[in-house]
Amino acid sequence: MQKLSPFNITALTLGFAFLYIPILLLVIFSFNESKLVTVWGGFSTKWYASLMQDKAFLNAAWTTFRIALVSATIATVLGTMAAMALVRLGKFRGRTLFSGMIYAPLVMPEVITGLSLLLLFVAMNVTRGFWTITLAHITFSMCYVSVVVSSRLHSFDVSLEEAAIDLGCNTIQAFFKVTLPIILPAVISAWLLSVTLSLDDLVIASFTSGPGATTLPMEIYSSVRLGVSPQINALSSLLVGLVGGGVILASIISRRQISKEQH
Repeated sequence: MQKLSPFNITALTLGFAFLYIPILLLVIFSFNESKLVTVWGGFSTKWYASLMQDKAFLNAAWTTFRIALVSATIATVLGTMAAMALVRLGKFRGRTLFSGMIYAPLVMPEVITGLSLLLLFVAMNVTRGFWTITLAHITFSMCYVSVVVSSRLHSFDVSLEEAAIDLGCNTIQAFFKVTLPIILPAVISAWLLSVTLSLDDLVIASFTSGPGATTLPMEIYSSVRLGVSPQINALSSLLVGLVGGGVILASIISRRQISKEQH
């Protein structure tokens, strides 16, 4: 095993410090008694209590989580189907166009994606709100799901499916009884990634939202423009804890699945 050099250790330390010290400070100052977010005035949890009574943030959070769950679930189903088509069908007519349409949102600027969807909804005379934001999030989340699931399918042993079919399963039964359980960690990871992307989105949601459908990032951005309040620190800390817990849960599930496969 190659030892880390002092230079690599220093680079890693500075890199992790740059990434995580601001988050750590944000969490610490979410328990600040003072209204000034940069001056420590003592330990207090009053900003969390104040946050729980703020209807604007609560409504935005509820809307955001509903959009994230619905869009991530639909994107995971569609993205998994797209990955199966790209990996299993080989070369078929229109494959290049199909794969290009799947992967385009990966490299497309969010402003262009948001503006294109806005023009589409306006042309179709669709009232912008919850469902337009959900459709927009499905559009860009699906490609990430397809990439994650495709990478797992490339290393999947097809002979396992063939054995299940030889034992009496049809194609659909073989998928749900053999393929899906094996690729489930990748599917769950893709779903969690889609949820995170939806929770984080500001630009596309700003283009596709309407009255009564304000997401949490939009509400935070509107509040920060007037000055950062301690409530923002408390809210951000809760989101960090939520995402961190999801990542840890996904890691545990993935390790257990790998352990079962090895045994």
